[in-house]
Amino acid sequence: MLGEIAQAIRQRYSELGADLPVAVRSSATAEDLPDASFAGQLETYLNVRGPDAVLDAVQRCWASLWTGRAIGYRQRQGIRPEDVSIAVVVQRLVSAQAAGVAFTANPVTGARGEMMINAAWGLGEAVVSGRVTPDTFVVNKQTGAIASQEIASKEVMTARLESGTREEPVPAGQRRQAALEPAQAAELARLGATIEQLYGQPMDIEWALCDGRIFIVQARPITALPEPCAALEWKVPREGGRYFRTSVAELLPEPLSPLFATLALPLWTTATQQIMYRSMLLPPSSFALATVHEYAYYEMALTAWQSVKLIFTMVLHAPLLLRMLRTAPEQWTEEALPRYADVVKEKVACDSAVVPLPGLLADARQIVDAAARNYVSIQLVLAAANMSEAIFTGVYNHLIKHKSDPPALTFLLGFDNTPIRAEKSLYDLAMWARGQDELVGYLARSSGKEIAAAYESQSMPTVVGESWGEFTRRLAEHLNRFGHAVYDLDFAKTLPAEEPAQLLETLRYFVSGEGRNPHQRQAAAVAAREQAVASLLARLRGLRLRLFRRVLGWAQRLAPLREDALASVGLGWPVLRRILREVGRRIVASGAIAERDDVFWLQWDEVEAAASALDVGQSVGDYRQAIAERRKTWQRERGVTPPVALPVKGGARVLGIDFSRWMPARSGQKAGGAIKGFAASPGKVTGMACVIHGPEEFDRMKPGDILVAKITTPAWTPLFALASGIVTDVGGPLSHSSIVAREYGVPAVLGTGVATDRIRNGQRITVDGDSGVVTLDESGS
Repeated sequence: MLGEIAQAIRQRYSELGADLPVAVRSSATAEDLPDASFAGQLETYLNVRGPDAVLDAVQRCWASLWTGRAIGYRQRQGIRPEDVSIAVVVQRLVSAQAAGVAFTANPVTGARGEMMINAAWGLGEAVVSGRVTPDTFVVNKQTGAIASQEIASKEVMTARLESGTREEPVPAGQRRQAALEPAQAAELARLGATIEQLYGQPMDIEWALCDGRIFIVQARPITALPEPCAALEWKVPREGGRYFRTSVAELLPEPLSPLFATLALPLWTTATQQIMYRSMLLPPSSFALATVHEYAYYEMALTAWQSVKLIFTMVLHAPLLLRMLRTAPEQWTEEALPRYADVVKEKVACDSAVVPLPGLLADARQIVDAAARNYVSIQLVLAAANMSEAIFTGVYNHLIKHKSDPPALTFLLGFDNTPIRAEKSLYDLAMWARGQDELVGYLARSSGKEIAAAYESQSMPTVVGESWGEFTRRLAEHLNRFGHAVYDLDFAKTLPAEEPAQLLETLRYFVSGEGRNPHQRQAAAVAAREQAVASLLARLRGLRLRLFRRVLGWAQRLAPLREDALASVGLGWPVLRRILREVGRRIVASGAIAERDDVFWLQWDEVEAAASALDVGQSVGDYRQAIAERRKTWQRERGVTPPVALPVKGGARVLGIDFSRWMPARSGQKAGGAIKGFAASPGKVTGMACVIHGPEEFDRMKPGDILVAKITTPAWTPLFALASGIVTDVGGPLSHSSIVAREYGVPAVLGTGVATDRIRNGQRITVDGDSGVVTLDESGS
């Protein structure tokens, strides 16, 4: 260290006090950005004593800017080395009996009137490093009253030694004792409000409690604070009805566009009512799809007599139900899917620009109707596939498996399905591109958005040469085969075929040579499956052998169909969106809306009225103000997490049975450092969370990140090649996310209900796919 700097540090340290214990910590210029907190990336040293030790700690703190961990973090965040500088803060150490972190706004809900406090025994290092689950208090900033609290079992604490620190067990009598008293929490809230007022923004504060006094040791702006959640009242539309966000609602994670809600939902309702009547003789009035605050729900409205009748009907018609499930795959592959594909093929061949408006609307309705009937058929395929896997797993685990045998999952992996074929197609394109010298250089230094812009404009980058034409031809072939996979079932949302930039980021990853070869991964799964099957066939005899063959054959036959079926739901969406955009273009010409895509913010009857008026040369009303209000409402409602069942209290209880455990998302999650969900894919991984709300954010995903999303659908599969773990709000052990995660061999915890609200982008988290728990590192530095 330079002599002048060293001398200055020694001088200032001596002024603090001879041999005074201090904390040495970082303050970097790139910290606390909106999407990059740098939490835990740079080193902190506690209980440092003596001038020589302080100088050594300052050097090591400076040097921590260049550790592999910090460099990798900056690369993932797109921060250049020359844009980062670091200062080192040396401050008197507070010998804390308790310590923690406080947020002057609720980081979960965004509520500015609440303060969230984490507290644990000892120095604050155990809290900010995530080595202990702290107590969590939510405090009203105005009154100081505790609104809610969760007292954790605090197993370890960071204790001060003569020099340095170490982790020690918390005395048994203190583990379940609150680390803060109500009066101390109120005082901390008062201090937090004062600090927030001083800086003029919500703050992330580190505090320590010593001899009854609260010390503030650090304050920094909160990064990525969500907007305050809208205060919505979740009333049921119909008294006595039960509402569930399951099945098709799982593919609709956000509020619906007005056009989807008024065109698609009624057609989905009709198709579903027909199958429910055929299978269980339920009257149409007892079942429908509805919206509550624009979120899709299944509505069941059964009288007491109908409920009793349903039970007897299900018993009496059990053979019919089983036959429907047994024949579901053939009905889908031979009837529903071909019928849907024929409708799509017919509309693709039409030139939308010359079709009159009434004809365009009829075409749109026909496509959506075919899609709805296809999806209803898919529901039976999914039910059959899920049942076959559950039965096979139960039979295998309880009647066949020895301790040394592989898990049941081994027997169901490695089969080809649409998402896997799409990944192999993209990988093959990348491997071809690697052999083209000029092209591979261009792909390496260009972003997915830049490549997509060149592809869509049909302009050849000057540095690429002749290989560009072949590349675009191969990419177009890939998008024609797989580009209809939906990010979200709502047809107002874009598709990979329209905006391939996100897909091209994964292709660039494969081009770099870092991605795992999907052909090899699948071959390894096939080899493991075949070896496991051969081993058991050689060992089993008699009844157990026949039972094993039967349940295994059933499960393996249906395993690939599940993903093929889900991948088909948006088959008609590319041509449907083309038709609806043409409708929008003509309405724009009338002045009724500002842009062609505003058509998705109209209701179906408004589109019909506009089409009828334009068809006879009449004027159309002005919808621009109504569209602006609807967009505003949609944004407000998008910020909330809808209940999985309504009424909120007891809504999941039907016929005296609590169905909450079978819902696709958990409810009633407690605050704290752990989030519970469904254990969907085994394994455990710790890494940086990448919270993705939609395809427009796909380019934020970096190799090794843990993907955190509301749901994933087949169109999200390219991100799985980059992800080290998966966490979702919605989904269960047999959902798309679970199945694909297991194929990729990455841990997954699904159906948490709150992951995208509670986990911050760039936060360090641990995903335990065996226990179904996500642990959050609440580190603030």
